[in-house]
Amino acid sequence: MTTLTLASRWNPIDWPLTHGPVPYAVLAVGWAALALLTLSRHERWRAPRMLGALLAGAALTALVKVAVDSWWRPFPEGTPDFVMRWTAVALFGISLLCFRVSLLSNRRRLLAVGGAALVVVMAASQINRGFDQYPTARSMLAPRTDELTEGRAAAVVRGAPDRPLAELWHAPPGLPDKGTLSTVTIPGTKSGFSARPGYVYLPPAYRANPRPLLPVVVLLPGQPGAPEDWVNSGGIRDTLDAFAAEHQGLAPIVVVADETGGQFANPLCVDSKIAKSQTYLADDIPDWIHRNLQTATGRGSLAIGGLSLGGTCSLQLALNRPDVYGSFLDISGQEEPTLGSHDETVSKAFDGDENAFAAVDPLHLMARKQFPDTAGMFVVGASDQWYRPGQEKVYGAAQAAGMKVGYQTITGQHSWVVFRQAFEQNLPWLAQRTGLIR
Repeated sequence: MTTLTLASRWNPIDWPLTHGPVPYAVLAVGWAALALLTLSRHERWRAPRMLGALLAGAALTALVKVAVDSWWRPFPEGTPDFVMRWTAVALFGISLLCFRVSLLSNRRRLLAVGGAALVVVMAASQINRGFDQYPTARSMLAPRTDELTEGRAAAVVRGAPDRPLAELWHAPPGLPDKGTLSTVTIPGTKSGFSARPGYVYLPPAYRANPRPLLPVVVLLPGQPGAPEDWVNSGGIRDTLDAFAAEHQGLAPIVVVADETGGQFANPLCVDSKIAKSQTYLADDIPDWIHRNLQTATGRGSLAIGGLSLGGTCSLQLALNRPDVYGSFLDISGQEEPTLGSHDETVSKAFDGDENAFAAVDPLHLMARKQFPDTAGMFVVGASDQWYRPGQEKVYGAAQAAGMKVGYQTITGQHSWVVFRQAFEQNLPWLAQRTGLIR
């Protein structure tokens, strides 16, 4: 939940948009505007026009549903019901405007346009509340970034097999209070994969000399989505700074990477006819990390995590490339890699070859192989009716495959309410698994 400082209480850009008075005020004003669009004493505003507006709104909603879920298909699981409900409200408001505009004077037309706009804003606000994508207006802006610190320290502090790094590290005087967040472009040197820019968080301890050799967590967004979602909607910078403040400036280095190449793209995080996404995630990104940053090395010091598609990918990478990633955090991931249906996925990505799909699919891999040296955490919204059954199934398969795994539910659905808490609650577990703390 967003916490307002004394300064931000007076800055509208920091006011909460998903809880508190602002969204409720928008809701009240929006319903009032819809009521005013509906009611009229004009002699030509009769039941036929009202019915026409209602039918037009319903028809447009049905068209949007077909266009999005049957033609475009940006969401493998389909558009959430609450999104379609509020889309219907917005389209009804627009339909009312269209049916009334010819009956109004110029001044009243402007008022009607404003009323329809308020209905659309109300619907958008409620959809945002459902996803909790933008907790404040500031989270819609490009994140503030710093120049990437790439300098090598003259000396380093290493962890030991029997002692975590935090027990061997002592923060020097003058260590910064906050870490840095930088925009980076990680090229697909081996894979040829064209990724969007990502982000690197370096904790305060990274700027010390001698420098501790910190572990790395690679974070992946969902689909539709982009790396900046973890920064803006996920608030990982504040979460990591808070962790560092409690551990003498120590926190994992976090690389937020792009596994899709586009807002609505989905190469499934495998090497297929679509793209070599697995090679990018398992070779190009670790190579870039070790070439440009001074970090701990080895699979025990490198973890991968993500939400929704990113959670699915995290499990896939931990199973298909256990030599690279020793731990994973699967937040609201899918039961299997999917483009919408199993048949469509196998057809489009694997030329219809079921064996090729089975060779990389987590459930098939865990059914035929043990992974005693891999650890993972599965997290899902308690009310997430679409993803929770799959998470439970995959978690059971991971247990049977000998993994060191845990399963958590968080109050909420498939939204940033769950995603943010999942990362915050499991950051200590990731730090422990990668040798940073005990």
